[in-house]
Amino acid sequence: MTAPATASGAAPASASGRTLGARDYKTLALSALGGTLEFYDFVIFVFFATVLGGLFFPADMPDWLRQLQTFGIFAAGYLARPLGGIVIAHFGDLLGRKRMFTLSIFLMAAPTLVIGLLPTYASIGVVAPLLLLAMRVLQGAAIGGEMPGAWVFVAEHVPAKRYGFGVGTLTSGITGGILLGSLVAVAINTHYTPAEVSGFAWRIPFIVGGVFGLVSVYLRRFLHETPVFQALADRRTVARELPLTTILREHRAASLYVGLLTWVLSAAIVVVVLYTPTYLQKVHNVPAKLALEANAVATLMLTLGCIFVGWINDRIGTRAVMLIGWGGLFATSYLFYSGLPGTPTSLVCHYALVGLFVGTIATVPIAGVRAFPAPVRFTGLSFAYNMSYAIFGGLTPVILTVWLQKDAMAPAHYVGALAALGFLLALLPMSSRGHPMQPAAAAPQ
Repeated sequence: MTAPATASGAAPASASGRTLGARDYKTLALSALGGTLEFYDFVIFVFFATVLGGLFFPADMPDWLRQLQTFGIFAAGYLARPLGGIVIAHFGDLLGRKRMFTLSIFLMAAPTLVIGLLPTYASIGVVAPLLLLAMRVLQGAAIGGEMPGAWVFVAEHVPAKRYGFGVGTLTSGITGGILLGSLVAVAINTHYTPAEVSGFAWRIPFIVGGVFGLVSVYLRRFLHETPVFQALADRRTVARELPLTTILREHRAASLYVGLLTWVLSAAIVVVVLYTPTYLQKVHNVPAKLALEANAVATLMLTLGCIFVGWINDRIGTRAVMLIGWGGLFATSYLFYSGLPGTPTSLVCHYALVGLFVGTIATVPIAGVRAFPAPVRFTGLSFAYNMSYAIFGGLTPVILTVWLQKDAMAPAHYVGALAALGFLLALLPMSSRGHPMQPAAAAPQ
C-alpha cells in the first residue's frame, strides 16, 4: 500500500523504494488500454484522410486543395486541445485526477461514433464538412485532457524506481492507439475495394472506435484516486486559486521547457507516424496497402520503443536517453526520407528504424510531469503540452502540404530540425530532475 505523500508531493523513502505491485499493474493496464482506445479514436481520421477528402468536399475541387482542407479539419482537433485541456486539468487539480481521467474518454468516444454516422457532401452539401469539423473540435477538447491526465495519474501511482517504466508503458499504450488505427486501416484497405471503402467501409473504424471507447469509460471506474492527490486533499493543500494563475505566475520556465519538448514530440508523431502514409502515397506513389503496412511496422516499433525508453530511463537517466534518442531520430529520419521510395523491403526496414527512435517521445512526459509541483501539476503539464501541440502539431500537416510543393524532403528537414532541438533541451537542468514524488519537483521554476 502506498505511503501518504507530504503536502509538497513527496513520499517517504520507504514508498519510493517499493516495487510495482498488483494495484500498480492494474492501474497501468487500465490506463494504457483507455489511452489506446482514446488515441485510436483521435487519429483514425488521418488514416482515411484521402477518402474523407473525397467524401466531404466537392468533387470538382483540386486534389491538393481538398487535402489541404481535410488536414485543416484534422488540425482543428489540435487547436481545440488547449481549451479542453485547461478546463479538464483545472478540475483535475481541484476535484481529483480520476474523475477527469474518466470524463475525457467519454468526450472522445461520442464524437467518434457520430463521425461514423455522418452524411457526406453528396447528401447534405456544405453542412457535411461543418459537422465533421465540429466533431473534430470535440475530439480535440477531449484528448487535451486525456494525455496529460493519464501521465499525471500513472506518475503519481508508480514507485520512484519504476517511474520511467510506468510513464513509458503508458505512453506505449497511447501510441498503441496509432498502431491499432494503422492495423484497422490496413484491414479495411485489404478486405474492401477502393469503391467499397468510399461507399461504406470507411465508417466501420469510427463506429467501432466509438463503441469501444464507451466500454473503456466503464472500465475506468475500477481505478483509484492517486495517492498524491488524496494526500493533498486530506491535508487541504489542493490549489487554493485558479491553478492556471499559479502556472503563469510561478512556473513560466517549466511551461516553456515542456512546450518546446512537446514541439519535438509533435514533429515525431505528426510527421513520421500520422502524415507519412499519405505522403508516401501522394509524393512517391507508394500503394496504399504497402504504405499502411510499413506504417504499422513503424508504429509497432514506436510502441515497443516507448517501453524500452522508460525502462532504460530508470537505469541511465533521462538526459542520456534524450541525447541518444533524439540524435538517433535525426540520423534515421534522413536515412528514411532520402531513400524513398526504394524497394518494399527497404521502405519497411527504414521506416521501422525511424519508428523505434520516435519512441524517444516517452522522455517528454517523463521530464514534463516532474517539472511542476503536485498542487498544480495537472494544469501545468496540460497547459504547456496542449498549447504547444495546438500550435505546432495542428499546423504541421498544413505547413508540410505547402512546403512539399517545393521540396520533397520537407518532412526530413522538419523532423531533423526538431530532433536537434530535443538534443539541446536534454542539456538543460530540468532534464535531470528526480521522481515527481520527491521534494525537488515542488521547487519554483
